[in-house]
Amino acid sequence: MITISLPTPDACGHVGDLPDDVEVLIWDGTGEPPDGAERIEMFVGRYNAPPPPAEVFAQLPALRVIQLVSAGVEPWLPVVPDGVLLCNGRGVHGGSTAELAVAGMLSVLRDLPRFQAAQTEHRWAPAFADGLTGRRVLLVGAGDIGERIKAAVEAFGADTTLVARTAREGVQPIAGLAALLPDSHVVVIAVPHTPETHRLVDAAFLAAMPDGALLVNIARGGIVDTDALLAELMSGRLRAFLDVTDPEPLPAEHPLWSAPNLLLTPHVGGGTRGWEDRAYRLVREQVLRLRDGEPLENQVTAGY
Repeated sequence: MITISLPTPDACGHVGDLPDDVEVLIWDGTGEPPDGAERIEMFVGRYNAPPPPAEVFAQLPALRVIQLVSAGVEPWLPVVPDGVLLCNGRGVHGGSTAELAVAGMLSVLRDLPRFQAAQTEHRWAPAFADGLTGRRVLLVGAGDIGERIKAAVEAFGADTTLVARTAREGVQPIAGLAALLPDSHVVVIAVPHTPETHRLVDAAFLAAMPDGALLVNIARGGIVDTDALLAELMSGRLRAFLDVTDPEPLPAEHPLWSAPNLLLTPHVGGGTRGWEDRAYRLVREQVLRLRDGEPLENQVTAGY
């Protein structure tokens, strides 16, 4: 018999029937723990909610795994007890996040906001715009999201380069970014936010991008130096599509709201209907692996 905790009653419906030797408790780590909490071996975190304090997990003597339904793990890293495995939701939101990245990219390149403005003014205003055919797209992040974006933009005739922490076949090392940026028409940020990637996109990074280039950030706002990006947008030299910002949520008075050459969405990369079924299908598979003594998927090491 193993015991797991799910964050909401609705989660049970998405997980579906589990074997009789799996006990399910409903608890998101807030409030009084339920009876039997001392038996919890897998704790499933609530989506888009901060983690419980470290003290909560310290009171769970049987805890072996913390399973998230999001890809991002940075708020959870400080609270995971020694010896407890952290697994993320890699793959759950990859398709929808890549979809938004490509949608935003195309919206900016094809100048859809300008055509939307003309529509509201009842003006028929044809104009040429950019596209992806023949463009060089640099993907900073070679995980699930980066690979999906690569496949999508290559279907439109773009040339792509993948960059990651370490080089491997088909992937360049992040240390070589400086040499790649000047020839990249579109730069997509799809890496986790770690101490190494914090403010990776700084003034020097942006200055290395060619005039008219487009920055797409669907990762975390803290990877981009907001002030440096604002300066480039205000000058008209660069364009951007941001699904994430620093700070976030973006205060109403923040200058990003009115920056030119910017399309902005409020961190909705994973916000498509049906995400719960995808997320808890993964949870179900992980529970069965834990019960059967098999290695778990999506294990987080070194912040990834």
